[in-house]
Amino acid sequence: MSARKQKAPGSMEQGTLPPAPQRCSFPVAFALSPPACLLCRRAEADPAVCGAKLEKQGLCAHVFCLLFANELFQQGGREVGLMGFLPEDIRRAVARAARKHCFVCGESGAAISCWQRSCDHSFHLPCAAEGGCVTQYALQYSAFCWQHRPEQAVEAAPEENTTCLICLDLVEERKSYGTMVCPACKHAWFHRGCIQGQALCAGISCFQCPLCRDKELFLLEMLTMGIRIPSRLPSWENRRAYAALSERHSRCDARECLCPGGREQAEEEGPWQLLLCCSCAAEGTHRRCSDLRSSTASWECDACAGLGTASSASSELAGPSTASQAASGFSCGSPPLQGSSRSSPPGPVQMRDRSRLQRREQHPYSRPGRRRDRSRAPAPSAESSTPSQAALGPSHSSPAPETSSPSTASQLPAGSSSGSPALESSRSSRPPGPVRMRDRSRLQRRAQHPYSRPGRRRGTSRAPSPSAGPDPPPPVQ
Repeated sequence: MSARKQKAPGSMEQGTLPPAPQRCSFPVAFALSPPACLLCRRAEADPAVCGAKLEKQGLCAHVFCLLFANELFQQGGREVGLMGFLPEDIRRAVARAARKHCFVCGESGAAISCWQRSCDHSFHLPCAAEGGCVTQYALQYSAFCWQHRPEQAVEAAPEENTTCLICLDLVEERKSYGTMVCPACKHAWFHRGCIQGQALCAGISCFQCPLCRDKELFLLEMLTMGIRIPSRLPSWENRRAYAALSERHSRCDARECLCPGGREQAEEEGPWQLLLCCSCAAEGTHRRCSDLRSSTASWECDACAGLGTASSASSELAGPSTASQAASGFSCGSPPLQGSSRSSPPGPVQMRDRSRLQRREQHPYSRPGRRRDRSRAPAPSAESSTPSQAALGPSHSSPAPETSSPSTASQLPAGSSSGSPALESSRSSRPPGPVRMRDRSRLQRRAQHPYSRPGRRRGTSRAPSPSAGPDPPPPVQ
């Protein structure tokens, strides 16, 4: 046996270092980054401009980069290759684009060229907006550079301080690539980016002018000017757009929730059954938390019922005196009726006071006449000129004349025992006016001739005929 000892396979000599671990030579960041489009060479691009990114058979490209690429056509159905584009056709298009440079960013790989035959401008699809290019998202998917792009033919210019109808910012002083106008009304001005955002939200079914609501002419003009209008329903009609409106309130909103499981717990029956407000359905409560009986079928929250309001059943009923005041239209400041009683009907004194109050409410600024109990005796001339009236007795009373003045009507006696009407004098010391003198003389003539037919009123008297003489005087009885 040799004196030299054999070393174990896993043993190391003293003073030597272990070998370094093997590392991948491929960069980790590059391995984890998403794949880039073969036509625009962008890994991250705006899907509203470039569309969705497709990956299949080791190829990656955006949908609209494939549709706008030069000499690239669909050869089959959507299941063949990338949405109908064959893999070999895509590789040939990438090889042609590698020899062209984008006139916007200057990099190679520009797969889109201007449709003008004499133009040699090429660009990437994400660089089109920055370079002022127009890409028409319809049928042939044409693209134009800033020199040959289509312009709006409508003759219109914005007024001073005209704002965009969508973002409300000022627009440019004339039509341009970034400032557009509706061809139908010629008054709706907006930015290109603003109308593009509205088109993506509205879809082709609801896209229209924000001012005049025109659809046909407006939609055709926007497609020509390079606005992408997706063929789908508007975004606000998405199935989950209004999902929150169908959610039911499921929480106890009482001041102190007594449920052991918390405010979110609810049972179908029993004391922890959750009742929602029958008016708004925005608040709920457990039966026990609001002391509701098991027979209670509905509940109303404090916001809908109103705190501190009395129910209609507990309100006090108004008495007969209050009802009579409401029927006569008295205000809060009117004096109360004297002698009102709930059990007995109003007497003649109460009816007189009530009529007096009603007249005062109708004519608040008229001067009241003399009280009926203070009316002075009739004039001596009236008594001396009516001997026949005194002989008739108190049972035969002459009818009271109609007057248009409320003061004259208040001077007429009501329910007096004497047959002849008494003339009342005014409280003031000034002499009576012409209206009072006319009424007094009329009463005096009526007292002298109680059974004579009254003549026609002065205001309605007709002119005498030429053949007839003056009216004969009334007969004296």
